[in-house]
Amino acid sequence: MIATLLSVALLSSASQLTAPVEAPFRLGDDAIIVDVMVNGRKISCMFDTGFGGWLVVNDQINLGKATGTARLRDFVGEFEVKTVPIQSFQIGGLSLSGPMGEIVQQPLAHMTFSYGTHTDGIMGLEPIMNYVTEINFEKQKFIFHPRSVDITKRTPDNKRTFLVKMLPRGINAIELTATVNGKPLYLALDTGNAFYATTHKESLERVGLWDPNRKPDFLTTAWVASGPVDSFYVRIPKCEIFGVPVEDSIWSVIDLPSSGADSDGTVGFGFLKHFNIIFDYERRYVWLENWSGKVTDPHKGHVGFRVQHTESGDYVVFGVFKGGPAEAAGIKDGDRLRVIDGKSVTTMTPEQVEAALEGDVGSVCKVAVSRQGSLIRAEIQRKVLANEVQ
Repeated sequence: MIATLLSVALLSSASQLTAPVEAPFRLGDDAIIVDVMVNGRKISCMFDTGFGGWLVVNDQINLGKATGTARLRDFVGEFEVKTVPIQSFQIGGLSLSGPMGEIVQQPLAHMTFSYGTHTDGIMGLEPIMNYVTEINFEKQKFIFHPRSVDITKRTPDNKRTFLVKMLPRGINAIELTATVNGKPLYLALDTGNAFYATTHKESLERVGLWDPNRKPDFLTTAWVASGPVDSFYVRIPKCEIFGVPVEDSIWSVIDLPSSGADSDGTVGFGFLKHFNIIFDYERRYVWLENWSGKVTDPHKGHVGFRVQHTESGDYVVFGVFKGGPAEAAGIKDGDRLRVIDGKSVTTMTPEQVEAALEGDVGSVCKVAVSRQGSLIRAEIQRKVLANEVQ
């Protein structure tokens, strides 16, 4: 989630649409990736409804001369970036011409690694927010509808289809309500959040699910745009997300206060991918169609450690969770990971290593690590490493 602190006027061209216009996208690792043409150059962007601006692009790509700066805000902080004016923009069959908004440029070379497919940057909400925009996960395409399409006239059955009113909160954001422990949480619809949902510890305290004096187990690090932050996972029992009943889900929790007083976090890709979504920012409504028949995926089991891929090609163990299955099996920080389930990691990419360490809850992962010249083998039973709420 990145919110822009710039204010950019909406385009008037939405009223000119007389028929739907489409743009294909593809699914990366927990993200929507879409190709766009900007200032005459084709780039691939992760689509992020949690970012209220136009584009954030790797600063190694020449899209024109930087003419200004902007301040961006993520979950926990603000930071300044340089900007380039947008002269032309095209997504699928939808073409726009300037003057429009601005491109934010910053180092983003890591994005291709993060999403498992070539990615140059982020496309935010601003280019399409004045259209009746459909994010069709089922057919992997955007559909930009003319304003004559009025989702407020539809009648939801509240089983497969849902009509949700946007809240008067946030800056260029789709803020909606979730109900957790019988109390409201105000969460943005955020395709750029790879998790199921992300909130803050103080928000869980407010709804009575977390004791302020309690220390979480399985503390880890989450990377947001402004840098690393402490985080952990919690299992949320029965709740409603945007009017949709959810029996059991695992949320990421940031162990810092929110950067804005008007939001408790965001609902991410893990939930949203199960729905075809239409949002009408002008009329302030969202339509959800549960195309997959599910609202969650089976929880993943984890071994309880992370690995860093070094320049020498080694995979070094770090972040062994206290009380986790890896610690119980004798794995320690600094161990060199050599083998996973009989396969040498020297033939595996970092993404493949991470995937191999995950598996069904209760399954056994057989690893070999080296420590001070000795080879150590261990069997680790994968577990859900999430805290139970009170």
